[in-house]
Amino acid sequence: MTLWEVDIYAGDGHPDREGISLTADARDLGLSGTADIASVRSYLLDGDVSAEQASSIAETLLADKVVERTVVAPVGDVQLAQSPVDGATSIHVMPKAGVMDPVAASAKQAMADAGVAVDEVRTMRKYWVAGLELNDLSTLAGKLLANDSIEQVVVGPLEMDRLQVGSPYTYELITVPIRSLDDDALMKLSSEGQLYLTLVEMQTIKAHFEELGRDPTDIELESVAQTWSEHCSHKTLAGRIAYRDENGEQRFENMLKETIFDATVQIRERLGEDDWCVSVFKDNAGIVRFDEDYNVVFKVETHNHPSALEPYGGANTGIGGVIRDPLGTGLGAKPICNTDVFCFADPSTSHENLPPGVLHPRRVMNGVVSGVRDYGNRMGIPTVNGAVYFDDRYLGNPLVYCGNVGLIPRD
Repeated sequence: MTLWEVDIYAGDGHPDREGISLTADARDLGLSGTADIASVRSYLLDGDVSAEQASSIAETLLADKVVERTVVAPVGDVQLAQSPVDGATSIHVMPKAGVMDPVAASAKQAMADAGVAVDEVRTMRKYWVAGLELNDLSTLAGKLLANDSIEQVVVGPLEMDRLQVGSPYTYELITVPIRSLDDDALMKLSSEGQLYLTLVEMQTIKAHFEELGRDPTDIELESVAQTWSEHCSHKTLAGRIAYRDENGEQRFENMLKETIFDATVQIRERLGEDDWCVSVFKDNAGIVRFDEDYNVVFKVETHNHPSALEPYGGANTGIGGVIRDPLGTGLGAKPICNTDVFCFADPSTSHENLPPGVLHPRRVMNGVVSGVRDYGNRMGIPTVNGAVYFDDRYLGNPLVYCGNVGLIPRD
């Protein structure tokens, strides 16, 4: 069994575009030195694979020989330590355990289709960085090269001989003794268990299981927390709200129903026979009249906090969700184009002014724009319009509106 590393560099005479871009971005970090960065796409292949098979996979499946060159060797081999930048240190960035790696999964399947059985595959980004001290390397990795929410960083050579793909698991029924907890303990459980429920919600769960005469399992408790989350139940929009402005105070028992829903109903009633709405607030997307043959299906959603944590993936799944919903509207609409509105903090914000754990607005912006663009393009659905707005109040959380338009037959 051998753990192979496949490093893919820009070919001779071809620019390392990512390295050039990262070198420019690193200047804005205020580091003590001037970074010179070269980027490498890498794969780790774990299994009973010969050197000939590993090289063949690299050249025919993983790399484009016209514009790229490969270095293939067992992890730790001296060939992998030959930097294209003088005096450089290597930085390896990989998905953390449990994080999806869809490119690796696709590569593994493609290898199997080619007759090469690999036990496990993992993608990796490798950077050669010169001109920085060790402390600055850590800053560079944390602020520019990797996302700590989903990725792990190894500075220097890799020291591993197998890919860690999990550990043996034996099922164990876990019961949470919620009935015996006081208010402080309930809130501690909510926080440490990552349930993120309020005291009233935790008390409600406790009372429910007191009526049942038993404690919940961890799965039951997590299921309630997921169901009652803001993401699933929209507690703020559909909740009781007291609102005060220059006109006085207003109270809503259900803000969404009493504002947007109610206003839409009133407008449709006033339009009467001229009402061009076909289906509103009933299906997976809204439907309006278009022409004699088709209606238009429209769906827009936000994916804000996921995009703050992982901009590319958050925006990916944001646009993916609104493409999915027209497909599931009625008997199925055909998505034809995407739209978006993005709100970010100032891209020139100083790194010194970032709160702990907050990604730089430029990084968020680049990731979000790329995420929406790539997802739509790969599905053959163009983004036909959009807007962007900058305001410092979006520093901690961007606003990422993603929308899709589809066509559905009237009959």
